[in-house]
Amino acid sequence: MRPGDRLPPLEIPITRTLIVAGAIASRDYQDVHHDPELARQKGSPDIFMNILTTNGLVGRYITDHFGPRARLCRVAIRLGAPNHPGDTMMLTGTVEEVDGDTATVRIVGANGLGKHVTGTVTVRVEG
Repeated sequence: MRPGDRLPPLEIPITRTLIVAGAIASRDYQDVHHDPELARQKGSPDIFMNILTTNGLVGRYITDHFGPRARLCRVAIRLGAPNHPGDTMMLTGTVEEVDGDTATVRIVGANGLGKHVTGTVTVRVEG
């Protein structure tokens, strides 16, 4: 791995099941993540993905690329446009820095509304 290396993109269909399952798995029972009518009453066109699900998908993207010896050392993400059912999020990444067996990767996850998630992940590939 070298600075400037690009990770292959990962396309993730955003389904209602993915959104609700991610919220349940992370014990986030806010209605905007599972009840379309209440989400609309609060100003959203539909339910939307929570940050913990996004964080997990970002981690999966990195570990899928770097393999079973990859260890996430730091994940720093920021949410932007929401992920709604029926959309697709495309994750992309670029290696920014490399120090021995550790790399910092800039990630972007974009959907039909814009950038859903941006940030960096520091990953160490152990021996």
